[in-house]
Amino acid sequence: MIDKKYYTVQEVADLLKLHWQSVLTYIKNGDLEALKLGKGYRISQIALESFISKRSTKKTKESK
Repeated sequence: MIDKKYYTVQEVADLLKLHWQSVLTYIKNGDLEALKLGKGYRISQIALESFISKRSTKKTKESK
């Protein structure tokens, strides 16, 4: 049995508070890794976490 969690485009859009077409754009631009199944896509939890971490802002250390 597969232990990995997969999301639909709509589920990712709902999680990230985006329009589903924005998620498709990220997939088609290669920014978000997805598996094409039939007419739709499935996004793994690992790919989603990687996508989010690449876009997270990081605090820089202040110079002393």
